[in-house]
Amino acid sequence: MKLSQIHRPGLLLVPGILLNSGVQAQVFIDDTSILDIVSLIVLAIAVCVLLLAFLTKELIIQFRKTQKPKGSSDFDQYIKKLNSSEIDVVLKNIKRKKGQLLKEKTLRLVPLLLCFGLNTVSAQTPAASGPLIGHTGIIITIVLIGIPVVGGIFLLFFKILNALKRYGSAQAIAEAQQFKAYLENMENENLETSLRKRKAQLDYRLTNSELAGLLSPEDERGLITHVAQNAALPFVARKKSAQIRPKVNLELSRLIQWYIGCAACWLVFGTTVGEYVGIKFVAPDVDQVSWLSFGRLRPVHTNAVFWGWASLAMLGLGHYVVPRVSNTQLFDTNLGWYALVLINLSVFAGTLCLMAGINNGGGEYREYIWPVMLPFAIGLVLTLYNFLKTIANRTTKEIYISNWYIVASIIFAITITVVAYLPFWQNGLGETIVQGYYMHQGVGMWFMLFTLGVVYYFLPQQLNKPIYSYSLGILAFWTQILFYTTIGTHHFVFSSIAWWLQTVAIVGSAGMIIPVVAGTTNFVMTFKNAWFKVPDSYTLPFFLTGIVFYFTGSLQGTAEAFRSTNLMWHFTDFTVAHSHLTMYGIICFFLWAGIYAVVPRLTGLEPPQITVGAHFWLALIGLLFYTIPLMYGSTLRGLMWMEERPFIDSVVFMAPFWLWRAIGGSLMWLSHLFFAYNMYRMIVQSDIIDMHETIFKPLPQEHNA
Repeated sequence: MKLSQIHRPGLLLVPGILLNSGVQAQVFIDDTSILDIVSLIVLAIAVCVLLLAFLTKELIIQFRKTQKPKGSSDFDQYIKKLNSSEIDVVLKNIKRKKGQLLKEKTLRLVPLLLCFGLNTVSAQTPAASGPLIGHTGIIITIVLIGIPVVGGIFLLFFKILNALKRYGSAQAIAEAQQFKAYLENMENENLETSLRKRKAQLDYRLTNSELAGLLSPEDERGLITHVAQNAALPFVARKKSAQIRPKVNLELSRLIQWYIGCAACWLVFGTTVGEYVGIKFVAPDVDQVSWLSFGRLRPVHTNAVFWGWASLAMLGLGHYVVPRVSNTQLFDTNLGWYALVLINLSVFAGTLCLMAGINNGGGEYREYIWPVMLPFAIGLVLTLYNFLKTIANRTTKEIYISNWYIVASIIFAITITVVAYLPFWQNGLGETIVQGYYMHQGVGMWFMLFTLGVVYYFLPQQLNKPIYSYSLGILAFWTQILFYTTIGTHHFVFSSIAWWLQTVAIVGSAGMIIPVVAGTTNFVMTFKNAWFKVPDSYTLPFFLTGIVFYFTGSLQGTAEAFRSTNLMWHFTDFTVAHSHLTMYGIICFFLWAGIYAVVPRLTGLEPPQITVGAHFWLALIGLLFYTIPLMYGSTLRGLMWMEERPFIDSVVFMAPFWLWRAIGGSLMWLSHLFFAYNMYRMIVQSDIIDMHETIFKPLPQEHNA
């Protein structure tokens, strides 16, 4: 409703109603409250007056400046802010003025007389007398009188403020007009020269050829590839191609390719089985076939990737590294072929036996019966002999550290395999102790030692710089042999094994901090001043990921060994996550890095960069999806056991984490398919005829003839 629509007699009734209600209620307000209200009003008015005084003072200062005669120095700040077009106008005006030497230079300034009137309003507040000041009627009367007075004061404040703003704007306009007149009548030659120089600076534009020049790109020395190619925006980052190396002996090249090719086949097979086993955690009744039961497929998966994939891949890279760092030829290529056949035969026969239910009992990674494992051991003996003879025939004085690691790992693998399968301790507590040492030294003294030897060769090669510290490498080598050989029983803490032997394993696990920190420091410091090479390489990210997991996964194993943490984590899926974090995050990533480094040098063909990137990211993300949920869920599951909760509750609780395990395993398995495709592109397609070799290789023979 609008104010004009209210009946006027009704407005007159409002004060009366208020007074009447005040009388009936006999309400009195304290004098202090009234004084507080009046003080606030006076304070607000004082603030307004002070603000007006400050603004008026600023305007007076500005007005005095405008009354002074303006010189060139007064307009320097404006001249410096002129842009190119404004300077051009000023220069044209100067030129026009010079052509009118006989005319008078007059300029009519814009009058700046702005008149305004200020009407002052004063009001007196009726003084309160006596105790009547606290009566409701008196208060209402004071409020009704005070509202228009205070409103008028604030209205006057804003009117004055608006007038001051208008006056300030007028002063600015006047100063602008004076600057305009100064520019139109300017005759300073130095200032004109300065303006022309400033205009040239403002008008300067880059030609976008300052660095490249105007000549067409050409590399007479042949150091830059595709120097004149205008490449389109790539879908993935372009990586540098492998450097051309001297040709490897053709027979040795074929042997290495067969080792790595067989390893890739066992990787795809073993992880396909592992993928199916992981699905069984989510859908345990997916099949009813005994050959496909979880108890049979799980050792098929672990033994296929251990002895089929990782072992063959390591031996293939070892057949390249050992002769290379010895600067000589491999002693006997035929011994390498014999070892390859024996190891493949062992893994193939072992897979059939495990699926048929023929196994060695509950020994983890020792499920193959001894007739099946015997060809594998013979293959290692042949390889050790071949490598030792090659090192003995070296043309270098020293034995490079890679050969230390590789030879030591083969010696330990043969030793633990023979000891573990001897019939003297296949029953009772002795079998448990031997199983612990066999299982852990199989991981640490066979896979880890051999892989570190491979890294000590390929990482400096890919960075094109020597290893950071040879001494740190030797320290890590001997301390790993000292401590890792004692930690086998830390998986049997709180068992019937002697307490002192358990303590020795825990101390050895803590001692593993020394070789891990030494090795990690050595690898990371080798990257010093070479980090810029990582984005341009498709092998260095694999090395870097393996180094990170080498540090974190190994120290995680140390943390698991203590009795307090062992009580919570052991017998849960935490050990499954830890084994994948080490065997997959360390061993597999290091092996992939070595394979992507050596195979292009053997075949002359490189894998598609986009599929290498897909392989890397799917493997890394899948591993994180696999391990992190399992570690988190298993920690809570261990706490549930310590609280003596029902076992079935922990099984139901782990269901979501097992789903994440299946998702992560699926991504890892998919990455292996990309790896197999990359191997196909690097090895199978290498049979294509090389036109350069076909044309130029016979030429020396023809000239000699």
